Amino acid sequence: MTQRHPFTLPVLLALFAVYIIWGSTYLGIALAIDGIPPLLMAGTRFWSAGLLMLLWLKYRGHAMPTLRQWGNALLIGSLMLGVGNGAVTIAEQWVATGLAAVMIATVPLFSILCAHWLLGQRAHGVEWLGLAVGFGGILLLNSDQRLSGQPLGAFLLLAAAFCWALGSALSRRINMPTGPMSTAAQMLCAGVCMSLAGLLHGERIHHIPPTKAMLATAYLAVFGSLIAYSAYQYLLKTVRPALATSYAYVNPLVAVGLGTLFLSEPVTPRMVLAMTIILSAVLLVMLAQWQRSRQQR
Repeated sequence: MTQRHPFTLPVLLALFAVYIIWGSTYLGIALAIDGIPPLLMAGTRFWSAGLLMLLWLKYRGHAMPTLRQWGNALLIGSLMLGVGNGAVTIAEQWVATGLAAVMIATVPLFSILCAHWLLGQRAHGVEWLGLAVGFGGILLLNSDQRLSGQPLGAFLLLAAAFCWALGSALSRRINMPTGPMSTAAQMLCAGVCMSLAGLLHGERIHHIPPTKAMLATAYLAVFGSLIAYSAYQYLLKTVRPALATSYAYVNPLVAVGLGTLFLSEPVTPRMVLAMTIILSAVLLVMLAQWQRSRQQR
């Protein structure tokens, strides 16, 4: 039976990983791409983490994915990590880390739309209200000069949020590798694709990158990918979805705090108001989903 108690040590450690580590990856990306081209950096981050996990699982006796499962892992990995994370990495060349994190907090809102269109899950009135409030917050956030002056960055961040939600919805309908092998295959496929895309786009590393950039990339691979992404998969199987996805409330706060502390990124009143509106909308959606899940039990 699936465990529902939210206060065991493994659950608390997993929540710490998705709250704090995932929130810190926005700063890690900014430091890493200050010396390494964005797609090559993101690709290296994911294919190295995926390959290490794959080899470890193979050593532990896990079955390798079938050819069809590899194809599905390529699709989902390309959506969630290739576009979902790759677009964020590219956008952070121009967009502050805190702004990027607030935009990505809209993933639960896009998830409602994807579930409605792809899975036939009819959204309730409160969920539609949450969507309306959330997208109002997006419009307010995009009126911030730092984001309105970078339309490509804003578009990439919205595309990243949508593709992460789309990949999450599709992954429930297709044949994926089982357990942690699914995570490993997705990371490996997405990492290879991003590295190839970077090379085709003309990205090259002509000199040894700065130590800061290499350490940040290693942090993203080990902590952001291997540890935090695995922790998220564990939470999805162990606790209620509303708790597993509650990182959406915390990541922007962590990212804004770290961006202000280490990169001296300004926090404007408009940004605070937009973040409050967006996170309130996400809370509305999560509460509606939690109430519906209780009614269906």
